[in-house]
Amino acid sequence: MSTVDRNPAEASGVRGRLRGHSELGVCVLLLAVGVLVLTDALSLPTDFTQRGPLGPKAVPVVVGTLLLLISALLARDVLRGGRGEAESGEDVDLSAPADWRTVLLLAGAFLLNAALIDVAGFPISSALMFWGAAYALGSRNPVRDPLVAATVSVVTWVAFNELLGVPLPGGPLMGVL
Repeated sequence: MSTVDRNPAEASGVRGRLRGHSELGVCVLLLAVGVLVLTDALSLPTDFTQRGPLGPKAVPVVVGTLLLLISALLARDVLRGGRGEAESGEDVDLSAPADWRTVLLLAGAFLLNAALIDVAGFPISSALMFWGAAYALGSRNPVRDPLVAATVSVVTWVAFNELLGVPLPGGPLMGVL
């Protein structure tokens, strides 16, 4: 049946039903992410003698399976008439336009981190990102903000590098830290 042959009432009925069930888009997204996580997890190479009984597949398989389960349960709830609750935060003005300046500053801080992490190392690039995020969100303390950003990034780098054994690029601070 072509688009011309369709009854306009049928088309608006389908659109109306889909418009009333827009939460199904979230279900599709959860389903896609769950399938992606599961396919990636199942393609991980494992050697039982090296990894132990659980191996690197255990957590991603559990997460992927839970994403699929949540997707199915949410879809069932939406199709049975369940609806998400509208935003009712007392400090949120739903009629106000989006604050694109803040969004762009946050995106810029993140992209700067991605661009500098291999050159400057994790501690410096992350400190710049944390300071940029604080600035974008309204903090303007010129002494406290960089100090807190530097402390958080160095503590995070040390925790990952030394405690967890996950090597992050140290950059020029590699010999100092």
